[in-house]
Amino acid sequence: MSSQDLKEKIKLKAQQLGFILSGVTTPDPPDHYSTFEAWLAQGHHGTMDYLARDRSRARRADPREILPECQSILVLATPYSPPRSPEEPAEDVALRGQVAAYAWGDDYHGVLPARMKELVQFIEEQVGHSVKNRWYTDSGPILERDLAQRAGIGWIGKNTCLIHPKHGSYFLLSEIFLDLVLEPDPPFRTDHCGTCTRCIEACPTDCILPNRTLDATRCSSYLTIELKDDIPSALREKIGDWVFGCDICQMVCPWNRFAEEGDPSFGDKNPLHSLPEELTLSTQEFNQRFKRSPIKRAKRRGYLRNVAVALGNKGDRIALPVLQNVSSDEEPMLREHAQWAIARINERIEATQKGEKGFHEP
Repeated sequence: MSSQDLKEKIKLKAQQLGFILSGVTTPDPPDHYSTFEAWLAQGHHGTMDYLARDRSRARRADPREILPECQSILVLATPYSPPRSPEEPAEDVALRGQVAAYAWGDDYHGVLPARMKELVQFIEEQVGHSVKNRWYTDSGPILERDLAQRAGIGWIGKNTCLIHPKHGSYFLLSEIFLDLVLEPDPPFRTDHCGTCTRCIEACPTDCILPNRTLDATRCSSYLTIELKDDIPSALREKIGDWVFGCDICQMVCPWNRFAEEGDPSFGDKNPLHSLPEELTLSTQEFNQRFKRSPIKRAKRRGYLRNVAVALGNKGDRIALPVLQNVSSDEEPMLREHAQWAIARINERIEATQKGEKGFHEP
């Protein structure tokens, strides 16, 4: 079997497993590694210190540091559904928060590895011998989007997402390092963003930088997921009602008009109840409800911190009693953010009352 025939068989099997896009590249150093180093030097990674460790950087600089025998890297993309409007009546969703679309279903870290393992088994059956391999899905020290662009899957957009001209950007990336020679696919070299700046203009925290990187310390996804400390006061209002992640820069991207329904594992249900109800979750209840969800990454303290901020931004006095309860929680970070939310709501109530009074005065 020729290398090209083998690659086509692998891609067909990948598609059957739910990977709608696939491409092959070499394990050569990534083209944009210098951009990554500059990003680290500017401190745009925030508290994600694991990105700056020497071992991690060496592996990102050269994929062969991960698997010295690697001869090909198979890059895969799995779709998830775009954000959807709530199906409940408006009064039932008034105090719901927003969750990034990829987190509406099961955690992809628990789903995609089994599919990659099955794909590797298929490859070994085709070649008739075992193949040294490593696989990752947003879990290894590699520059995923760089490899994906080089494998022909799409281009890196101004919002830093990998974008495919027919599928948009709502997909999850995975990679399989193989001790196997496969014909590389041509890189995706065309930049289809053009002069469009919708993502930059729509970002509420102004985190999108001119060189197609993000200042993570200002990104709502970082603030609601990766950051384990207090959310900076100046950014809390800008987060709005996002309690886990953010999709705004993808929602406004014109290329996502082509996005279709995704893999049912990653978006079959809204994972949230009303925000006041979320704020009453104990540690045990949080762990039980989100044990298969990406939301568990935020842990209870981070998640309830986000919920408190969202309630403060919604400004509805109905949330005051539950926020008062949390303002005496044993966790200092929760107390601080609940108190901030209470102050925000009271400010809005006071402003409304003043407005009403002024309106009725002759």
